[in-house]
Amino acid sequence: MPNNQLKDSLKKIKDIADWFDSQEEIDVESGLEKVKEGAKLIKECRTELKKLENEFEKVKEELEEDTDNKEGENEEPEEIPY
Repeated sequence: MPNNQLKDSLKKIKDIADWFDSQEEIDVESGLEKVKEGAKLIKECRTELKKLENEFEKVKEELEEDTDNKEGENEEPEEIPY
């Protein structure tokens, strides 16, 4: 699911929640269809968010590795006593 689809899915979930809020008396069949659609969207969003979280963690680890490597490069060598 590309990021723009994630954004669209989140908007659809909000629209479903707004639909429930706007109903004075909810038709059971229509409500059930909205719940099913919402559940499917939530599942897809969770999967995509987990992928994004994993990507962020990978980038974070790479940055930490780069920082560790550069810290060692900037240190002056120890003086060896005669």
